[in-house]
Amino acid sequence: MVDLSVSGKAGESDPGELTPMVDSGREFINYLQVERGLSVNTLSAYRRTLVRYLDFLASREIERPEMVTQDIVVSFANELRSPEGAALSARSVAQAFSAVRMYHRFLVTEGYAKKDPSGSLVSPRTPRRLPRALTREQVEHLLDAPTQGDEKGARDRLILEMLYATGMRISELVNLDVGDLEVAGRLVTCRGKGGKWRVVPFGTSAAHALEVYLEEARPQLAGKKRSGALILNLRGGRLTRQGCWKIVKGHARAVGLEDVVTPHGLRHTFATHLLEGGANLLVVQELLGHVSISTTQIYTEVTREHLREVYRKAHPRA
Repeated sequence: MVDLSVSGKAGESDPGELTPMVDSGREFINYLQVERGLSVNTLSAYRRTLVRYLDFLASREIERPEMVTQDIVVSFANELRSPEGAALSARSVAQAFSAVRMYHRFLVTEGYAKKDPSGSLVSPRTPRRLPRALTREQVEHLLDAPTQGDEKGARDRLILEMLYATGMRISELVNLDVGDLEVAGRLVTCRGKGGKWRVVPFGTSAAHALEVYLEEARPQLAGKKRSGALILNLRGGRLTRQGCWKIVKGHARAVGLEDVVTPHGLRHTFATHLLEGGANLLVVQELLGHVSISTTQIYTEVTREHLREVYRKAHPRA
């Protein structure tokens, strides 16, 4: 398997023996990381696709970018779609096609190749999936799940309260420092996708959970360590995204909501409940940190379903 780490060896070969394809692949990953500033998750997905693509090319003894033809690219696309392959979803295939197209455009721009053979790749239509929001009753059950009267319980309660109160992504929450909070004004400044900052308010329930955590729980978790991180693990360091998700999932399991709580579940619920309460779509877009209003508009479909359900239950001639 091709190794696309920016430093290190490809397999057991010396770096000087890299094929032009692998060399250009490493340059492409470096470009995505440094110049495009892709998120860790997106970068990992692109790297996986590129490794698979370069392995595919190597199996056909293609060692230089100019050897890649349109037919070769189409063959790779057919392999991704094949039931005998990795059985990728339409969404994953579309992302893989995007990575391949971007890679070949990079090859042309950087002078590795004169032509882009990926122009014929047409991404499959992906089904529009509506985000699943929790009901208000389900939210209450989840927020009340941390029952421990210790620093861990106080921390877990803050995690759940802040995710629902602000609509932050889990990665945004765990990256917060104490200095990112304006406690008196009930405001938090978080860094979203693309390194963009936004200010989000939070309510009284989250403020109370924050007060308890900062005054009673965080000093116990920090111990003698001097971490600036807001959310700490049990060793006093910054809680990871994976660790935070395990905490959320664990409490969801405890109250019978494991099947409906997803990594973005409280974020979806935050947006849906705001719109159901009459919030302006542009305001919700700003709070979520969406670049395009079209991304936020998917939540209007959710609220329409809510309105139809209310109508069916309430109207005598529904």
